[in-house]
Amino acid sequence: MFVGRRFVRHPTLPEAPEPFVMVRNTAMWAKESVGVLEGARLLGWSPWLARAPRGQGQLVVLVPGFQSSESVMHPLMRYLRFLGYDARHWGRGWNRGKVQDDVLGMLPVIERWTAEHGAPAALVGWSLGGVISREIAREVPHCVQTIVTYGTPVVGGPTWTSAAGIYGEAVCARQAARSRQRELDRPLQQPITAIFTRADHIVSWPACIDRISPNVTHVEVKSTHVGLGFDPDVWWTVARALQHHLPSETP
Repeated sequence: MFVGRRFVRHPTLPEAPEPFVMVRNTAMWAKESVGVLEGARLLGWSPWLARAPRGQGQLVVLVPGFQSSESVMHPLMRYLRFLGYDARHWGRGWNRGKVQDDVLGMLPVIERWTAEHGAPAALVGWSLGGVISREIAREVPHCVQTIVTYGTPVVGGPTWTSAAGIYGEAVCARQAARSRQRELDRPLQQPITAIFTRADHIVSWPACIDRISPNVTHVEVKSTHVGLGFDPDVWWTVARALQHHLPSETP
């Protein structure tokens, strides 16, 4: 049933397209609307999802995407709790796109939660939530065991997303240069599972490919960006990544 394709590295993939290409084509937004159909597909494949590997109380923190509330991550949180994980929302409500503030605000929270657990956490982020998850892992690597992202631009900030027009070309160029340099200077060492889709019309899919981190697995699915949060292939991939990379909880 799994329709994704796994890649260890992507040495020959094309670079991300130029800024603003995506926001000018309004037809792409209409194509994203089919993502709501993933909810029905999710229900149909619930018996299959119920057979996913079980957790043992490990901490998993879910971070929503830009201009999204915690409610969009709630179905996945419920699923991970069903599997036996201590899955939690990030606790900051709506993601307003203030990455630096959110990262700084989350650092003491993650440190406290992981201290209570006695083990590092897994961070699961959708779109910009994945960017925030990656930056948290960069700042407190001892608190983060693994990262799972879907529809997340690795470098470039908003440059290769539908939000590029809001920021303007000059700002996008500066943020792209800064984010790439940060990745080169301080590459993430944790295992990363990066899920992407070529049907993404909000984040350019080549921007979701991590060409810098040394320990990353890419998984391709067939959802739209909107549908990623409710795609059973995404849920299954999250469950498998957690099972593979999270250590068992000690008694």
